[in-house]
Amino acid sequence: MESQVKLAIGSRLDNVELAQLVVEETLAGLDLGAEVAYEVGMAVREAVANAIHHGNQEDPGKRVIIDFGFEDGEVVVKVTDQGEGFDPDRVRDPLTGENLLRPNGRGILFMREFMDQIDYTFDADGGTIVTLRKRLQKVDESVSEEENQQ
Repeated sequence: MESQVKLAIGSRLDNVELAQLVVEETLAGLDLGAEVAYEVGMAVREAVANAIHHGNQEDPGKRVIIDFGFEDGEVVVKVTDQGEGFDPDRVRDPLTGENLLRPNGRGILFMREFMDQIDYTFDADGGTIVTLRKRLQKVDESVSEEENQQ
């Protein structure tokens, strides 16, 4: 992936919105459509919040790196923390009865909903890399904008 934007932020939860805004504004400026910008932005928001809170334990001395670009017709975003890693298969399902009223635990669900593919890589020295992929659909210019939206 050729990086288009790389953003390093401190592990403070008030930086979550900054990361989302940078991604959404960058994608909106590329005319990829408001829906793509919103969906990728929301997935990045959740990945960054998880990296800060769960990965880096909100340690201000640790960084979260957001790196995104395009590869083979997809937006690709990598969110890297400096935490100890986790097992994604052990995350509680937020849709089961006992978890419905829990105040957290929906971030991975939202990422899966908004993105086409999510992969986790764990560095041997610690840290998790969450790779988010969203396929881009080309708009057929010979068809009216109204027909493309149907």
